[in-house]
Amino acid sequence: MKFDVLTLFPDMFTSYLKEGILGRAIERGLVDVALLNIRDFAKGPHRVVDDRPYGGGEGMVMKPGPIFRALESVERLKGHGKVVLFSPQGEPFTQSMAWEMAEWQQIILVCGRYEGVDERVRSTCIDMELSIGDYVLNGGELAAMVVIEAVSRLIPDVLGGERSNLEDSFENGLLEYPQYTRPRVFEGQEVPPVLLSGDHEKIRLWRKKESLKRTLTRRADLLQQSELSPEDEAILKELS
Repeated sequence: MKFDVLTLFPDMFTSYLKEGILGRAIERGLVDVALLNIRDFAKGPHRVVDDRPYGGGEGMVMKPGPIFRALESVERLKGHGKVVLFSPQGEPFTQSMAWEMAEWQQIILVCGRYEGVDERVRSTCIDMELSIGDYVLNGGELAAMVVIEAVSRLIPDVLGGERSNLEDSFENGLLEYPQYTRPRVFEGQEVPPVLLSGDHEKIRLWRKKESLKRTLTRRADLLQQSELSPEDEAILKELS
């Protein structure tokens, strides 16, 4: 998987890309992240990348020229690179979308700043606009890191276990069940006995029930979107 990131602040990514599972995936060649400084594609001695908005108003708008030229410089893998712009107006990023993007060969991420990018960038160069939540950040860099991590961990061999990402929250439309590890007792709180029983069917049912209970109490809206099995329905009836 190839990620090309267009940003005014490439140094924000350098430490992040060296750490943890993602850092190891990059070292192993499973993921490739290229950082392009949009300012390098600005013209003039001062490399200006923004200007006042036409029509007046507060703030500055990113000029289209540097972004256009930066995108033109990106080598497209077999011509199939998808261009994604981060914006509060974009489609909400979800786990199912991460799975879809994990099938792409190349993702080109455009990190806006200031009051956003010139509309001609949106209308001409962008395949998809994404938002990671209903709030406003100073720029798209943090959102780009979120997408890189969420998509990368779905690429084969990036995570250790084959099923590591299949039991995460949102994978089946529900929140994940509670997890425990050693010690068996901590601060007077003991691990649920069923998890120590060795009875795989009882453990499966306990985890299913806890997952449904947690989703019902914390994110009931997810239940309306999930394809619930008859077993799920029966457990929810018991819980309500």
